[in-house]
Amino acid sequence: MSERTEIVKCPPVKLTGRIVRPNDPGYAEASLGWDELFVHYPLVIVYAQKTQDVVHALTWARQHDVALRVRSGGHSLGGWSNVDNGIVIDVSELKSAHIDTTARTATVGAGLNQLEAVTTLAKKNLAVTTGTEGSVGLSGATLGGGFGFLTRHLGMACDSLIGAEIVVAEGTDCAKVINADLKNHSDLLWALRGAGNGNFGIVTSLTYKVASLKSVTYLQATWGGIEDLQGVFATWQHTAPVADNRLGTQLEVRRNQTVLFAVLAEGTPTEAKKLLAPILSVGNPDITAQVGNWGDVYTAFQIPLEDEPANWKFCSQFTNTPFPRTAISVIASFMRDAPTDDSNFFAQAFGGAVRKTPRGGTSFPHRDALFYSEPGTGWGKRGVPGSGDELTPQAQAWIADFSQALRPYVNGAYVNVPNIGMQNWETAYWGDNFDRLRRIKAKYDPRNVFQYEQSIPPAFC
Repeated sequence: MSERTEIVKCPPVKLTGRIVRPNDPGYAEASLGWDELFVHYPLVIVYAQKTQDVVHALTWARQHDVALRVRSGGHSLGGWSNVDNGIVIDVSELKSAHIDTTARTATVGAGLNQLEAVTTLAKKNLAVTTGTEGSVGLSGATLGGGFGFLTRHLGMACDSLIGAEIVVAEGTDCAKVINADLKNHSDLLWALRGAGNGNFGIVTSLTYKVASLKSVTYLQATWGGIEDLQGVFATWQHTAPVADNRLGTQLEVRRNQTVLFAVLAEGTPTEAKKLLAPILSVGNPDITAQVGNWGDVYTAFQIPLEDEPANWKFCSQFTNTPFPRTAISVIASFMRDAPTDDSNFFAQAFGGAVRKTPRGGTSFPHRDALFYSEPGTGWGKRGVPGSGDELTPQAQAWIADFSQALRPYVNGAYVNVPNIGMQNWETAYWGDNFDRLRRIKAKYDPRNVFQYEQSIPPAFC
């Protein structure tokens, strides 16, 4: 740590932006995250309207020695974007978007959610990889890796990240803005590409290299029940990860049906059906297909927030070799006994562009995976405190048992779907990159200002 860093002190600051405190009318809503399983009561919530509000909030937190958390979409699945008796620095109202169609770049505020990002870019026939759920924050998804239907075509979301504005801690009680890109603070950009959620600072804007995307074919195939699961899953896992890179697929197993979702970039329904023929020939699925602008297609398959359950629990995992019949039987067995209709097991095909590391590299390590998967369950009525409490033990036990039964067939975990209480989570999320991440943490946050239950600790030699 430099001598100058030691002695930098700031004059007292006041909070700026839209400020919500416990006695304010909007506090109950403002303090609630997407997953209502986790309830916290922060001392103050600051909705930043500009980057300087974030600088003030971080400085204020340090000067008053209060815990802080960073929030964008509010979807932290460990409830870690909120904190009791601390400050929540919320960037969800930073919603700017500047698109350079000539340079094929887009600089967006960290408050855009995935639906806003997809539709804004799609109006100009452009795209980056995002996850499938529109209400999730774009920055949070990207900074943890980010994958979805365009992953095999365009790579991980973090692969397209070429710059970020980030507010970091400075000295004993200050904050400053720095810009990380391939030329400046390139080590920090590497870390942000897969480990950037609340570990090093507060990202306020992101710059992406965007790709042309004029239209997609969206195909859905539904098998009634799960009797065909063995054949469907076995065929999918052997074909989807090695198919045409333009084809992204997700297989979802529910209590009463198995559903295949597929997006073919710049392709026709005929072409999509041909690429998916091995899977579609299993059993007798109902098949629908449509062609359209990616923004319109993405918008159409969103589920309204008010229709989603209040409480959720997931377990993330990657697979490098195909599941044997016994593993697929485990999935079928657990899904028959699922605690709610909002329970599922889904798998997303990797391969394709995921295997190509972008210039500058990334801290996301799971590039050799065949597919990502997670069992998940939702319960309770949104907006009704205590709703579903009687189901909570059953739902959590089901997930724990399900993930334990699959453990012989999976490895690693995804930081955006954190496995709370997991042993060796450091290497599960980041593999051999963890030691380097600790060194970068020590450089940019030596006082460990940004910390939570599974945050990266600084390394000091």
